[in-house]
Amino acid sequence: MMDNLRAAANHVVLKILLGLIIVSFVLTGVGNYLIGGNDNYAAKVNDQEIGRAQFENAVVSERNRLQQQLGDRYSELASNENYIKNMRQQVLQRMIDEALLDQYAKHLGMNISDEQVKQAIFKQPAFQVDGKFDNNRFNAIVANMGMNPDMYAQALRRQLISDQLISAVVGSDFMLNGETDALAALVAQERLVREATINVKALAEKQQATDSEISAWYEQNKNHFVALEQFRVNYIMLDATTLQEPASEQEIQAYYDEHQDQYTQQPRYRYSVIQTKTEADAQAVLDELKNGADFAALAKEKSTDIISARNGGDMGWLESETTPDELKNAGLKEKGQLSGPIKSSVGYLVARLDDLQAQKTRPLSEVHDAIADKVKQEKALDAYYALQQKVSDAASNDNESLASAETAAGVKAVETGWFDRDHLPEALNFKPVADAIFNGGLVGENGTPGSNSDIITVDGDRAFVLRVAEHKAEAVKPLADVRNDVIAAVKYQKAETQAKLDADKVLAALKAGNGDEALKAAGLSFGEVKTLSRMSQDPLSQAAFNLPLPAKGKPGYGVSNDMQGNVVLLELQEVRSGNMPEEQKTTMVRGITQNNAQIAFEALMDNLRKSAKIKMGSAIEQQQ
Repeated sequence: MMDNLRAAANHVVLKILLGLIIVSFVLTGVGNYLIGGNDNYAAKVNDQEIGRAQFENAVVSERNRLQQQLGDRYSELASNENYIKNMRQQVLQRMIDEALLDQYAKHLGMNISDEQVKQAIFKQPAFQVDGKFDNNRFNAIVANMGMNPDMYAQALRRQLISDQLISAVVGSDFMLNGETDALAALVAQERLVREATINVKALAEKQQATDSEISAWYEQNKNHFVALEQFRVNYIMLDATTLQEPASEQEIQAYYDEHQDQYTQQPRYRYSVIQTKTEADAQAVLDELKNGADFAALAKEKSTDIISARNGGDMGWLESETTPDELKNAGLKEKGQLSGPIKSSVGYLVARLDDLQAQKTRPLSEVHDAIADKVKQEKALDAYYALQQKVSDAASNDNESLASAETAAGVKAVETGWFDRDHLPEALNFKPVADAIFNGGLVGENGTPGSNSDIITVDGDRAFVLRVAEHKAEAVKPLADVRNDVIAAVKYQKAETQAKLDADKVLAALKAGNGDEALKAAGLSFGEVKTLSRMSQDPLSQAAFNLPLPAKGKPGYGVSNDMQGNVVLLELQEVRSGNMPEEQKTTMVRGITQNNAQIAFEALMDNLRKSAKIKMGSAIEQQQ
């Protein structure tokens, strides 16, 4: 429920609650869920009961919604007992919140008249046909929901009252013009600063790192130097494309003879029809046609089949399996022949056979090359699958090496260099291959080579057999291997500390009025004046806007870091009010008022929950 209340602050709450609030109201009193006991309710909210049947139906509705939204993933989630338990709790909490909203709206005297309910029903697109309210459609949909019109009207009245309450809260927050202008000026404010940068990398080059400092830093940061698990692998790759051989003329002819139906166009017929409601109407149409009337013009004027009428009755080319039985049995054999009135499931038809094409088989010469390619591919796949089985048998029968598999495949195995999970060789960069390597199943005891892999197929036309040649477990790199990296890290850390001390020293001097001497001593100077915006995400801009306003004619000072990690002294010279475009100002105000309305609504719901007497039914408590 609270997710939808938050949406209220974004002006879509009425649409969302139409789908969520009405669901639970619709289910009120519906169904025959019979449970023994004296507290046959899911929850009691200030003496208003949420029935067990109502709750269980709401759970079913939520489950159906989740199945549509999540598809196959829902089955996986539904097998988790905790997931279903949480879902049921969320549904019940939503229904409790809806009951609290309904009660509070009544307490405030909010009401919806019969005329308002009526107009709301009339305006529902679901109940309209061609943009107008349709009573038959309304009754059918309401009945499908398990309700009668009176029940639906009462549920809708409750929902509209709740909408009225939500709209009152959402529209209750506003900003005065003076507040808006002041806030816009603050947000658009600009600050003029100068910067003096202490280059940490340059300072790091002047630092020294002792053996004790190096050892201490390495011990404290060993997790930075973990070498991932590494492998060297021998593999054989089978590729169907390397097994292709030209197709012989005998093979092409045999394929053509066996699959001739694929190259045969079945008889086709083209009919035009005029559909009528009665046999008398059909006979009248037939009489006009026999007297010389134009078939297409008559179809457009009198046919009750809207689609074919637009085309002058023409139904296009039809093959036997797509031709309606009524037309098949009409006895039309010659072009231009008219049928008599034909009874159909939609009334009566008058049909005309406009054209027909006899069965036709394309000659081998037209399809020769396409068949040659197909035969070539099928032969390669047959050879590929046979080779797969042969290599698989060899690799499993001789599990101590790939020698037998090499003989069976007719190729030598390829040996890779060392690699880890993040640097898989391009030739092996397939998920099934990576899974086989890194799941540990091919590694023996103490990292020794284990068994050969089974055939691993990828992309449908390639396959691999693998064997781990060597393996290194994940381990911390020794200091000797990373000494240069550690030295650089120690020197940089010392430079950062030194830069911060130097900056603090200069900052103190600047604030004391002795900045020129301190800057000169530190080899620093302020650059050109820059204009910074509050909207910038740059750390220097953020730091500049955190500085207090400078006294008139006296700059303010601060220290920060730039994006490169350098230490920067800031001199804030001036603060200027900025100008915000009206469109941007409107957007800002809308966001603030929506956020305030959201906070107000959440506070309202929190107070309603705290002051309410809510009792769970015993069966519900046992499930939680």
